[in-house]
Amino acid sequence: MNAIVSCNEVIRRIDAGAVVIDVMTPEEYAIRHVAGAKNACIYEMVFLDHMAGHVPDRDTELIVYDATGTTRAAELARERLLQAGYSHVSVLAGGLAAWRAADLPVEGDQQVIVTEAELRDGTYRIDIEKSTLEWIGRNLNKRHYGRIAVQAGELVIDGGKLSAGKIVLDMTMISNADLQDPGWRDMLIRHLISDDFFAVERYPTASFTLSGWEVQPGASPEAPQGIVTGELTIRDVTRPISFSATVAPQQDGSIQAHAAFDIDRTLWNVCYGSCRLFEHLGMHLVHDMISLELFVVARRA
Repeated sequence: MNAIVSCNEVIRRIDAGAVVIDVMTPEEYAIRHVAGAKNACIYEMVFLDHMAGHVPDRDTELIVYDATGTTRAAELARERLLQAGYSHVSVLAGGLAAWRAADLPVEGDQQVIVTEAELRDGTYRIDIEKSTLEWIGRNLNKRHYGRIAVQAGELVIDGGKLSAGKIVLDMTMISNADLQDPGWRDMLIRHLISDDFFAVERYPTASFTLSGWEVQPGASPEAPQGIVTGELTIRDVTRPISFSATVAPQQDGSIQAHAAFDIDRTLWNVCYGSCRLFEHLGMHLVHDMISLELFVVARRA
């Protein structure tokens, strides 16, 4: 049996008793799907459970399809179904897009206007309630982790790409999430806000000023990834920095951004416990690299 079948072949097989399976999300299925198709989303852990409910007889011929046939979604669904014991599984070439191009029957809420999310030009104010920076610091024996609150900021989209912006961190709002004992947790926070680390009394904020974002070749328009460049200010030091970041437009017009990267804290005068700068540290040794993970939600100003 051919793994890939044309629209005309699908019609012939439906007439012979084949069942068509839409493997996209329930939301996409509700908008538009091949007439008579059943839905089992390949992205859900219960994909095979849904299939067992739809088609309990594993000798039934199945034809699966995704949106365009250009990703691995339908192919992956076929692999999972064959592994689960379904013996006759094919993939519709070109997916739903090919079916519609052939002017074949579809079902769904035809009144819904499907618009692709895109990065629209303008200034977006960062939602400080839904944005945060997570940190991880390590030594030879363990790691500590927590968050730093975002105080303010904005992102600027120009020409359909992230072009400028600034994020201000409230260093007085450093938290720890791994220590359960309140006494030890408070001691660590006092340590972090002291001159040993971030000298928060003198430097209550840190900031990142973004100067550019180069989208990587072949990046998905759904969540384009690129290299962000800019300047990071911690304590009394400002240094250039670059890192990989994803900036994804949302259907409601907002933007979500995510980045995970490491910095050498000693380059920003955060030197406590560095074995490159001190000796015989014993239990006070702290690795120089700090892991940072930034989650940002921004809305049109």
